[in-house]
Amino acid sequence: QVQLVESGGGLVQPGGSLRLSCTASGRIFGIWPMGWYRQAPGKSRELVATIIPGGTTNIADSVKGRFTISRANAVNTVYLQMNNLKAEDTAVYYCYLSRRGSDSWGQGTQVTVSS
Repeated sequence: QVQLVESGGGLVQPGGSLRLSCTASGRIFGIWPMGWYRQAPGKSRELVATIIPGGTTNIADSVKGRFTISRANAVNTVYLQMNNLKAEDTAVYYCYLSRRGSDSWGQGTQVTVSS
């Protein structure tokens, strides 16, 4: 069983920045793809960014150029650096880890972009 704990969400003004962190623990046994989804009120869950063990990343077009994903394998942590935030980035952000075809999820962290 894998547990994921997110942190770093909050309220920020448009144009501001936040950095989300997600640390995995439990029966991980290796380095696996990790990433972030988000879900805004009334909308379906949207893939934001992924990073595979080798470091290759995939960023959604809606946030490309503003968001960066990275990882620290030694501490089983993935980060999402969010710059130039916009109101439409407001959502609950969920971290995930994909291990042998089984996905584990964090509890979500709220990001609110508002003046």
